[in-house]
Amino acid sequence: MTKEIALAGNRAQLVKVLQSSLYVGSKDESVEMVLDYCEAAGFDPMQKPVHIVPINAKNPVTGNYEWRDVVMPGIGLYRIQADRSKSLAGISEPVFGEMIRRDFRDKNGNAVSVTFPEWCSVTVKKLVGNHIVEFTAKEYWEENYASDSGKSDAPNSMWRKRVRGQIAKCAEAQALRKAFPEVGNAPTAEEMEGKTLESQSQPLRRIEAEPQEYSQEEFDQKVGQWEGIIRSGKHSANSLIAQIESKGKFFTMDQKMTLASFEVPEAQVEEVE
Repeated sequence: MTKEIALAGNRAQLVKVLQSSLYVGSKDESVEMVLDYCEAAGFDPMQKPVHIVPINAKNPVTGNYEWRDVVMPGIGLYRIQADRSKSLAGISEPVFGEMIRRDFRDKNGNAVSVTFPEWCSVTVKKLVGNHIVEFTAKEYWEENYASDSGKSDAPNSMWRKRVRGQIAKCAEAQALRKAFPEVGNAPTAEEMEGKTLESQSQPLRRIEAEPQEYSQEEFDQKVGQWEGIIRSGKHSANSLIAQIESKGKFFTMDQKMTLASFEVPEAQVEEVE
């Protein structure tokens, strides 16, 4: 038996194991996507770092919406990545806003009454140099919930049953992305389940140039200016990094950590979406 055949056999067996345990009822090709994702990112698929989420995505050619399986990171993956950084200093308990009662309409036009917290905030603490910096995310329930169909504005069953739990996961995911931008910008499965995806199927645009990183020489020439901006409070390190990188030039991880070390020790970084 050749090595290639043996590897293919092991992969086929792993697909069956995952289908019978972690991804029950999923199609072969969807589980294959999970394996490809985990292999590319260096994750153990048996830890279920990603989820298979049915997404109603718009086809840019036909203009119609089509259901398809999409592999997305889970909130657990963000927690794992933050912990592996060795700079995670804690995650707060969620704080909820006032409870609101509102009537929605299901696809048949019937009223559906739901009581939910107006918002939820979660704070992630990160060790930056010798200081602990706080990154807070505040997410509003009505801006995050998923409806039960395209013809209804009523929440789906999960968002009705877990009115606090679902929005708490959204707030935590956003706080983790703020504190640890290296975990990526992809929404988690908990945030996207049951929602419509507008941009997933957009036609690819030609890339004019490869993204460029600041050389250490360029960084050293400008770091004094950036330090002054951060220490003055005009920008947090995170917002300054985001603003500069939006123009197409990117920092290395070491450079980001250097900028983050300029945060005023007593300051608590809180960026409101």
